[in-house]
Amino acid sequence: MLLVGIDLIEINRIKKSMNNPRFCSRVLGSTEYSQLEMRGFSAQSVAASFSAKEAFSKAIGTGLSGVLLGEVELLRGIDGKPWLKLSGSALKIAQQRKLEFSVSVTHTKEYAAVVVIGEEVKR
Repeated sequence: MLLVGIDLIEINRIKKSMNNPRFCSRVLGSTEYSQLEMRGFSAQSVAASFSAKEAFSKAIGTGLSGVLLGEVELLRGIDGKPWLKLSGSALKIAQQRKLEFSVSVTHTKEYAAVVVIGEEVKR
């Protein structure tokens, strides 16, 4: 079984939200926050992180009401490859359904887009 979620977001929308000093700490997980802080909190990167949360929630079919925003973190490996770190309810759902996730991220000057693919893993 494959599950797919996609989200597209206007970067200016996130840039405006970032005017509230609590926005990033409210929507980002702690590791995600640290990574973005080291990279200077670019609006494109924060938008991609927010979009990943939306795409994940669409893939699992709960919408954002099923998980807390900080439970889905868009992280980048040393090689720059994006991956999702799940915790709390998001992790519990993934474990119960035996799902592993892949993520792809892109952005332009105006938009960020994320695709999340969940695959049932036979163990």
